[in-house]
Amino acid sequence: MGASKNPHDDISEVLLNEETIAARVKALGAEITAAYPGNDELVLVSVLKGSLVFVGDLMRAIDRNVRIDVMEVSSYGGGNTESSGTVRILKDLSGSIDGLDVLIVEDIIDTGLTLNYLTSYLAGKNPKSVRIVTLLDKPARRIAELPVDWTGFEIPDKFVVGYGLDFGEHYRNLRYVGVLKRELYASIIGEA
Repeated sequence: MGASKNPHDDISEVLLNEETIAARVKALGAEITAAYPGNDELVLVSVLKGSLVFVGDLMRAIDRNVRIDVMEVSSYGGGNTESSGTVRILKDLSGSIDGLDVLIVEDIIDTGLTLNYLTSYLAGKNPKSVRIVTLLDKPARRIAELPVDWTGFEIPDKFVVGYGLDFGEHYRNLRYVGVLKRELYASIIGEA
């Protein structure tokens, strides 16, 4: 079963509407601005592809000099919805972070395995600091504990899409975070 022509038809419930997300992103921007006093450059590292929408809105809410870099990492294979536990870097940073404050911008943290690996990897590049901001935190699925400095929303263990999050590369363009209808992904995770 594939995505409908109208992606909204595939959503069983809207978990976070556009206005709620916008208000929280604005607040996160203010909190992050306050946490980095001075004029030093802050490097936002967007974890592709899911965090693109979030980092775009967040960078405009941060009132200081920021630089954007992107990384693409994978711990999911093919159409899987479960992490394999093996992290691969598909695209590394394009610039140096030596001596700079780094803020990893993530769309969602569930098991924590990918982000745990990425945090250690970036720490090895001699930054001044490495901190984490995530739009969504799904603690019910956590395997690896890690310090998350800023969380937009803690959510229940539901399969969510929208605002950058996808299923099969669909639904990223939804302006809200919604719960995907179970019948669209059940066969992939072994449910009938």
